[in-house]
Amino acid sequence: MVLPLFYIDDVIKTALREDINYLDTTTDLMIAEDARSTARFLAKAEGTLCGMDIALRVFALLDDTFTAEVYAKDGDRVKPGDVLAEVAGKTRALLKGERTALNLLQHLSGVATATARAVALTAGTNASIADTRKTLPGLRAMQKYAVVTGGGRNHRYNLSDGAMLKDNHIDAAGGIPQAVALIRQKLGHMVKLEVETRNLDEVGQALEAGADVIMLDNMDCAAMTAAVELCAKKRPGAGRPLLEASGGITAETLRAVAETGVDIVSIGALTHSVTALDISMKIAK
Repeated sequence: MVLPLFYIDDVIKTALREDINYLDTTTDLMIAEDARSTARFLAKAEGTLCGMDIALRVFALLDDTFTAEVYAKDGDRVKPGDVLAEVAGKTRALLKGERTALNLLQHLSGVATATARAVALTAGTNASIADTRKTLPGLRAMQKYAVVTGGGRNHRYNLSDGAMLKDNHIDAAGGIPQAVALIRQKLGHMVKLEVETRNLDEVGQALEAGADVIMLDNMDCAAMTAAVELCAKKRPGAGRPLLEASGGITAETLRAVAETGVDIVSIGALTHSVTALDISMKIAK
């Protein structure tokens, strides 16, 4: 997975404008314009690295003489004390870009680390780990890149990627059969249809209506197991819809959810409630 440079640059420039404005009062008044320094990026916690190239791009935009030696790449497992990269450039640029670079690197590494933990918890089951659209504005593509870096898969990038009948769509249409019938009239043959369900009765309705994917929303493990069995019985083999578990799934419940036989476990917390991975940048004395 490769993020386009124009998107990365837009995110970085927005962050730099927010942080620097027109003057870094401390750096610009204290550091000589021609001063140069070297610095190290250091891991201070164990986790999965993500966003190294993005972080370094911050300095490249501020300083066309900036150089870097990179020792850890995205997807690598890092531990406290690991030197991730050594950089060199104008001291002003290193100081001005430090916080923006670390904000992105720490956050994306946190997303990748959380995803890797979830993937490990479901090892040996049929379930894959997926993200949701519960992302930070402007950072969705970066966060979804971090999920893939951590071993997960992406749900929809946006509302155009697929049709998904959620509870409010269904209630507004008068029920699952009515909602599916309405959207099937205009849905393109290349677009899959997912239907959110809240109980076994709605799972049965989604099956009858011909959903490609059925979301099991906030169901307990017993209900999810029954849904898996129902789908295997009613639409066996290649005709069986994919089953996605979602809603309130935690590290403590994840393994049990995966063992129900669902195909996908989507977790919004991978992007909306993640803890940043502790990484620092230290300028050489």
